[in-house]
Amino acid sequence: MAASLLHLLDADREALTSDLADVIDAEVKRQSGLSGAAVKTAYGAAQKFKPGVVAGATNALLPDFLTALSPYWDDLPAGTSFGEHLRANGDGAAEALLAVTDAQTESAPAVLTKAYSSLRGKAKGYVVEALGPVGDVIEKHAR
Repeated sequence: MAASLLHLLDADREALTSDLADVIDAEVKRQSGLSGAAVKTAYGAAQKFKPGVVAGATNALLPDFLTALSPYWDDLPAGTSFGEHLRANGDGAAEALLAVTDAQTESAPAVLTKAYSSLRGKAKGYVVEALGPVGDVIEKHAR
């Protein structure tokens, strides 16, 4: 698999991680209704269990996330933002990112695995919704 975005790890990894964690925070806050309440509860439980878990997990998984998204970066059409391109390829891009997080549940603490498992059924929809902002953040750091 291509790894053309991995050069971002050598740039300002801390800033990229922080910006991606901000996207995750904003996406969670944006959720509403019963499923939104479930997302917020699970997210809050994960943060209470381990403060900084979102930024820490994002940083730890960043190489795998960038590798998963590199094929989309590599075929980015001229004149299209990376966020738009990811949205246009939502199913595949979301599945690529979820494959990374799914693999992590095997070794995660039980409370985090439980929180993730409770949301996994709807996770693809949430990830698809976040692809635009995620792509925009990655493009900002890649340019």
